[in-house]
Amino acid sequence: MSASGAEVAADILVVGGGLGGVAAALAAARSGRRVLLAEEYPWLGGQSTSQAVPPDEHGWMERFGGTRTYGELREGVREYYRRWYPLTARARADRRLNPGLGRVSGLCHEPRVSVAVIEGMLAPWRAAGRLEIRLRHRPVAATTDGDRVTSVTLRDLDSGAETVAVAPWVIDATETGELLPLTGTEYVTGFESQGDTGEPSAPQVRQPLNMQAASWCFAIDHVDGDHTIDRPDDYDHWRGYRPDYWPGPMLGLLAPHPHTLEPRQHYFHPNTDADAGFRSPGRPDPDPDELWTFRRILAQATFEPGTLHSDVTLVNWPMIDYVEGPLFEVGEEESARHIRGAKRQALSFFYWLQTQAPRPDGGTGFPGLRLRPDITGTPDGFAQAPYIRESRRIAAEYTVVEQDVSRAERAGRGIRRHADSVGIGFYRLDLHPSSGGDNYIDLRALPFEIPLGALLPVRMRNLLPAAKNIGTTHITNGCYRLHPVEWNIGESAGLLAAHALGSGVDPREVRSDERRLRDFQRLLTAEGIDLSWPAPGLD
Repeated sequence: MSASGAEVAADILVVGGGLGGVAAALAAARSGRRVLLAEEYPWLGGQSTSQAVPPDEHGWMERFGGTRTYGELREGVREYYRRWYPLTARARADRRLNPGLGRVSGLCHEPRVSVAVIEGMLAPWRAAGRLEIRLRHRPVAATTDGDRVTSVTLRDLDSGAETVAVAPWVIDATETGELLPLTGTEYVTGFESQGDTGEPSAPQVRQPLNMQAASWCFAIDHVDGDHTIDRPDDYDHWRGYRPDYWPGPMLGLLAPHPHTLEPRQHYFHPNTDADAGFRSPGRPDPDPDELWTFRRILAQATFEPGTLHSDVTLVNWPMIDYVEGPLFEVGEEESARHIRGAKRQALSFFYWLQTQAPRPDGGTGFPGLRLRPDITGTPDGFAQAPYIRESRRIAAEYTVVEQDVSRAERAGRGIRRHADSVGIGFYRLDLHPSSGGDNYIDLRALPFEIPLGALLPVRMRNLLPAAKNIGTTHITNGCYRLHPVEWNIGESAGLLAAHALGSGVDPREVRSDERRLRDFQRLLTAEGIDLSWPAPGLD
């Protein structure tokens, strides 16, 4: 990799170091390409790290349904705990070690551990000179020549210095599809209309600013003493805040059930099951209304007695879903206001938990709740970045629609098969309340495939999406946005860019030519990427 002055060159430029960007950079570097990876935040890993969201995964993940390298990431996390932490004998012997005993997945763990494992996975290629990583760098401009991106300008957020990055292939793995407007790539945002997509759950009129809620997550434990924070200046506003469809104030424990929209009373008991037995991944949730253990990332029961004074749980609960407006596409000033609003809502909810939340003993408030800055890598215990559920999305050669994945829409026909599949995934069509005033849309889905056509912009030739910015809709983004799917998308995009460089074949030709498509799919299979679900019975 060579640089001259304010310019740097690579074979493949990956902008965005979330799970998709990491997977894309890893795949491309392992393929022998010189890669430049730029990430806005101090940590690589996106959803898993800087946004502090434990993995959202399907129940088969321990056996199949993720790529080989995603499996290496998961097992690397487990080995990190086995190597460095004082686990109980039972935990150490558990092949499916779940450090937090959380219920959201079989691998609830600290964000920093994911960072360490990701750094380890990338280390050989950095040492070989194939991979350069620039943290705290954000794209601010781009140049194009016809249908090709010719450069992307990256700004160092600490020094303000700018670097012009040039590469034959550019991969947008940012959380909000930031390269799409910078490069003039055609894209969509928000809710498409029924006329656009034919989706039964879509509105009659297109709603481009109607996007899923963002959430500013935070990590907490519960120990002796009074750790109550100062009352937020805008607490009264958030204490009385209640969207029309919410069954009570959002700063409360009453929320709609995502599936039925009926009021659902949540509760939490800090540390009350610290000695509970291990939970099996995929087992039906034994207590879906209990919040403390749902995204718990460290459980006292996992470690030798005395190691932890408390469990640590990650708050990504319905009460911090910010629906006042989208965090992008609304101008810089408005965007900044909504980003601040998302964090202020979360801060006010934490203060409410400390002072007004109902306790099992009949009292109110948990002053022993404490923010954990060491967990999030921030001064205040909140994540480095908001959790972004929905991105700008490319106008793609193929757009995945509700009819492709909804169990109701696919009744009797089974899984939608794509001849150009480049991976697989599974999750409900899970849409949180949105900035346009919609309540949850949460529909049963079938396991699905990732079509190559959804990774190909309709016009731009050398730009590929590698995160939540592929060709999905507002609705199908709800199941294509989760951790293992984003990793698969990124890995396939990185391999596609490397394949295009090596073969000189445009990805559109790969998709349109059966022989070339099969060659590329054999490459994906050899790299450990499943292209279809292994059991017809899953239909």
